[in-house]
Amino acid sequence: MFKLNLKIALRNLWKHKAYTFINIVGLSIGLASCILIFIFIHYQLSFDMGFKNKDRIYRVVTNWKYSNYNDFSKGVPVPLIAAVRNEFEGLEKVAAIIKRGGIIRVKDDGGRDIIKTRETVYYTEPDYFDIFDMSWLFGKPHQALSQPNTVVLSETIARKFFGSPEKAIGKSILYGDNINLKVTGVFKDMPESSSFPLNIVISYQTFNSKKYVNWDSVSSETECYVLLKNGVSLSDLQITLAQFNKKYDEDKKINNNQTNTFQELKDIHFNERYGNFAGTTITKKEIYGLATIGLFLILTACINFINLSTAQSVMRSKEVGVRKVMGSERKQLILQFLTETFVVTILAMLIACVLTELALPGMQNLFKEHISFSLFGHPVIFVFMGVLVILVSFLAGFYPAMVMSGFSPALAIKNKVTANVGGLNLRKALVVLQFSITIILIIGTLVIMRQMEYLRQKPLGFNTDAVTMVNIPGGNQDQKKYNTFKERALQIPGVRMLSFCQNAPLSDDITTSSFNYNDRKNNDFEIRISKADENYFNLFDLKFIAGKAFLKSDTINGWVVNETFLKKMNISNPQDVLGKMLNAINGNGSNIPIVGVVKDFNDKSLREDISPLAIYAEKSEYYKAAIKIDRKHLIPAMKNLERLWNNTFPDNVYNASFLSDDISNYYQDEHVMSILFRVFTGVIIFISFIGLFGLISFVATQRTKEIAIRKVLGASTMELVKMLNGSFLLMVFFANLVACPLAYIFVSKWLSGFAYRMELNIWPFISAMLISMLITLITVSVRSYKSAIANMIDALKYE
Repeated sequence: MFKLNLKIALRNLWKHKAYTFINIVGLSIGLASCILIFIFIHYQLSFDMGFKNKDRIYRVVTNWKYSNYNDFSKGVPVPLIAAVRNEFEGLEKVAAIIKRGGIIRVKDDGGRDIIKTRETVYYTEPDYFDIFDMSWLFGKPHQALSQPNTVVLSETIARKFFGSPEKAIGKSILYGDNINLKVTGVFKDMPESSSFPLNIVISYQTFNSKKYVNWDSVSSETECYVLLKNGVSLSDLQITLAQFNKKYDEDKKINNNQTNTFQELKDIHFNERYGNFAGTTITKKEIYGLATIGLFLILTACINFINLSTAQSVMRSKEVGVRKVMGSERKQLILQFLTETFVVTILAMLIACVLTELALPGMQNLFKEHISFSLFGHPVIFVFMGVLVILVSFLAGFYPAMVMSGFSPALAIKNKVTANVGGLNLRKALVVLQFSITIILIIGTLVIMRQMEYLRQKPLGFNTDAVTMVNIPGGNQDQKKYNTFKERALQIPGVRMLSFCQNAPLSDDITTSSFNYNDRKNNDFEIRISKADENYFNLFDLKFIAGKAFLKSDTINGWVVNETFLKKMNISNPQDVLGKMLNAINGNGSNIPIVGVVKDFNDKSLREDISPLAIYAEKSEYYKAAIKIDRKHLIPAMKNLERLWNNTFPDNVYNASFLSDDISNYYQDEHVMSILFRVFTGVIIFISFIGLFGLISFVATQRTKEIAIRKVLGASTMELVKMLNGSFLLMVFFANLVACPLAYIFVSKWLSGFAYRMELNIWPFISAMLISMLITLITVSVRSYKSAIANMIDALKYE
């Protein structure tokens, strides 16, 4: 029976090649887009899911509560780690992991450097490998990091440093200036879908943890993980946790209601509030957004199929009538039509697999992730594709099958079946739904593109043109060379200014501190503190509205604050703050006068408000040199700077980037979203309008006789085109009325995530309406005009 149905299905599909082509193209593009979205979502949901004890692993995080806002950190005070181990009976294992970075050297037998590279390293305890089960090639987890000055490497790093994992065992590497580390183990590379990009792991005993004793000193690079005992849940620890916070935070009078809590391992990748070592987070909201787009895509393709199938049903009425007279039951006809839909869907899925394979490299480049598409490597993808085929076959085929199988045999054989009013209304409703989805995405795309343009063009309050940020080493001996490097750099043709600083004016490397103002403790907010020399303000063209820059010094001798600091302190006249004493606890703990006030500039991405800020000089904490270069000499100046830097700091690794590029990277997520919306909007527009073209083609064919008679009676070509176009333009107009309010809600919510955003006006909505109406007009008019100019004699003779 199935073989017969398949043969009939193929014959009918071949008979109506044009409509079959439209259906297959629409479905294949929709299916390919859905597969791509599923692969990406599956990749994101797989983060940190490969650990055996994943349901019992938690991270300790730190929260602060201020009067005006709350703050969060994935880091913990170093003393907390031992305290957690002692205070919580429900924990099986506790381990610290601390992120650092520096120069790694591998030397040959003669003591010469064969590898010199800047790498991220992690300090951790042997218990870490009990919490996170990792595959080891060489070495034993409990013994590998049990002694000071030992290190374990990932397989990739072992090959890079020593040629192979087995050759790495027992060898030594030099970290920094004087820390020799013996390689005691090699582990398999961490999976790409991991929040722990471990490559070089040093024993915790090598880290000088004893000097860190303050409970109010929290670094985001110090994390603590715990493994709950079997049978213990997080709720079982709440009483102990409350007692812990009281003992170590409240009773010690730690500032700003500092507390600690537990975060599930499975939440780490999806919580941008805390972040992770890999620096890759995606919110569940973004996952749901992508899934919704995938649903829209497949729904649009199914609507095409339903509309074309029900529209063609009249043409197949005689076939249905004959088969019913010959004894076919309705369920057999339903099965026949569903088989046809299934064949189309299978063909579309095969094409979709090819399109997915072709599109995957582009998606990997866009997300900067290596995501593989393999049916056998990831069986869940194969299952998803199977479910998708069945679901689409049913959604797209069931209603047309019910319509066609329900024809009256007597009317069907006489070819007197017409499209019923209910079916016509359903087709119109589906077209309105389809175009509503398309218009929502068009509006979303226009708003996202305009917001991205706004972010690029908005003045940040400081100069970013031709400024390069060059890393500088911070060792005591290196600091003595700063002045020499600066003097020689300023002699290079094209180098106009140089300033040593902690960071550029806009940076996500944030240090905040509680503070006293005129000997009064402020509890309303913390102040962001930044270190820079006296040239910082001229180089970045920061405008003073009161006072001036501090004097040249290697240590703090004055503060420069911004306007936001004054606003939060309710000081209206900038002159009133000059000479007042500021004591930022994390600065140096002394009363130092405020000597200047600069006009506000954006110190963080435009998603966030400007911080209350204080800048001071501290040579020991300069990590970068900001260098202003004449654009005419940009390339040769950069080459000369690199050569000078390598000669001045030969034991370190040169690294430089342009400030404008660094700032652009802050909006990478928005850039990706903009591209996604443009691509998927283009896909949905294409699917919608090829379906529209197919529908108008069918309508024009059905009305061939009517068109010919009207033409004989004197109707002009333009009047005929208007007649055919009118209903479709009206449906798209109604789709705009449905889509605009929904799109407004969506884009308003998205824009609310930016402290600085474009003004949302009516133009994106008008533009979307004009675009949809214009494309509809062109699509429909092409086919309408062809029908209107056809030979009416042939049409009447045919009819």
